[in-house]
Amino acid sequence: MRFKMQYKRKICKFCENKEVPVDYKNSSTLKRFLTEEGKILPRRITGTCASHQRQVVTAIKRARNIALIAYSADVKNV
Repeated sequence: MRFKMQYKRKICKFCENKEVPVDYKNSSTLKRFLTEEGKILPRRITGTCASHQRQVVTAIKRARNIALIAYSADVKNV
């Protein structure tokens, strides 16, 4: 018999807590959606819904444009 793996469904943080808006000025919230290298994490990893993921991506790009968030991390080749 094969058993189907049951995964815990991730809940969108912005849908769960309506008081926290997606804002480009709140860089500490947006850094949760970036990797250490500075890449934007996909929906399947963060658990955000499609509409909020689009808002997060736009906010990250705006924050990068005005230098609130770095485009990439300073990774030194060792």
